[in-house]
Amino acid sequence: MGDMIPNFDEIDDLHRKYAPSQEAYELVYRHCMIVANMVREICRFRNRLYVQADVLGKDLIQQYTTKAPTRLLDTDKAVVGALLHDIGTYEVIDNDGTNGEPVSFNRDRYILHGLAGYDILKAEGVDEEIAQFCRNHTGVGITKEMVEQQHLPLPVADYVPRTTEQEIVMYADNFNSKSAPPRFVTAAKAIQRCAKFGKANEQRMRDLVGIYGEPKGLKEMAEQYHMVLIDAK
Repeated sequence: MGDMIPNFDEIDDLHRKYAPSQEAYELVYRHCMIVANMVREICRFRNRLYVQADVLGKDLIQQYTTKAPTRLLDTDKAVVGALLHDIGTYEVIDNDGTNGEPVSFNRDRYILHGLAGYDILKAEGVDEEIAQFCRNHTGVGITKEMVEQQHLPLPVADYVPRTTEQEIVMYADNFNSKSAPPRFVTAAKAIQRCAKFGKANEQRMRDLVGIYGEPKGLKEMAEQYHMVLIDAK
């Protein structure tokens, strides 16, 4: 069983290996880097809350989060997971961008990208927990019941985060889209988008926003990457 945790150069090599074009690589890896930046900041803030809990006190911590952290997070592992979480999207590309049109994905097969990424990383000898960042990050998690009830094209199983680090990557992923054109969304818009998939999904996103807050600097990141920031209407 593989136990390799790739460094940044190896992560970049993996993206380049599986990307069908330079255009696809740039779109997907840029998204992964954006998510990694959000994940790093969320983990650092949660760790500061954990360390300062006794000093801040319960009342003050509740101003920042609905769920106080119970341990220090492995920020490095979370960032590695974020940088690899979407590597499976290369397997569900419709148009790779080499014809001058935007990179696009097969909508019917897109839900398979998490499992495809997991399989890629396991085949490359990557550590199981790192590979799970791919498998367990779609939306706000896909349960066994959802697979069965919605007849999703996935093996019947739970595809939900197993660690807090995985949950944070899943959460941050909701704030940047690889759509054409790529965009950022606010927490309110992310909740609105989740509502399209049912009340349970909407409430799950509301709960996550309560725990982790809206990622800081969305407007600034949107300007940095020349993207729009979409808010709820």
